[in-house]
Amino acid sequence: MYLCFSIYILLIFMKALKLIIISLLAITNATFAQSTPTSEKPASDFLMVQLGIDGWAGKPDTIHTTGIGRGLNVYLCKNYPLKNSKLSFAAGIGIGSSSIYLDNQEARFADTSFVKFNAESKNYSKYKLTTAYFEAPLELRYFENTVNKNKGFKAAIGLRIGTLLQAHTKGVYSFNGVKTTDKVVSKHFLDTWRFAATARVGYGNFSIFMAYNLNTLFKAGSGPDITPYSVGVCISGL
Repeated sequence: MYLCFSIYILLIFMKALKLIIISLLAITNATFAQSTPTSEKPASDFLMVQLGIDGWAGKPDTIHTTGIGRGLNVYLCKNYPLKNSKLSFAAGIGIGSSSIYLDNQEARFADTSFVKFNAESKNYSKYKLTTAYFEAPLELRYFENTVNKNKGFKAAIGLRIGTLLQAHTKGVYSFNGVKTTDKVVSKHFLDTWRFAATARVGYGNFSIFMAYNLNTLFKAGSGPDITPYSVGVCISGL
């Protein structure tokens, strides 16, 4: 069931990418070329800040999430124009983080050979699992306005490669009227790498982005087959 769901999502994603590429080629052929003054260095989306709503695809019914999962990604990218076209290739580095909130549950990484999601041992007001990655985003970009890339239609498709820096669970509860926090730092059971297909479409400095992991959150045999995804707003420029 999970495998079929993942294949279905990837097929939809690939069809969407195909439509984007076809649209970009059509726009390129229909739009008059704009000359760039040699004395002016155009902006190229050097900085990208992404605010996402994160979720887990394929999670079993025994895992209960609540609220809005939060993602924050910050990247610095170098843009490489492809000859005189409106297309370019970009590569960068940065940090990506994701927080998913559990509903009356807690994740146990210690004293077990398999990550477990158990009923909470304390009356937590909120409980989350947070992961942080050092990442390298790779993008094929299209800019309608080659003179000022901070204006006009823009789109990109790509791949994001990341390695796990840190992971922790954090639960907040009240003890004798005092706000108390339980925090456990552990990368146990989590996959060391994160690979995600990405896409974004927007205008000017703002765009909508989507990222869907190509591998699962946990190592094979160490946890449920959960596939993270993220949809949100990207602010880019410089």
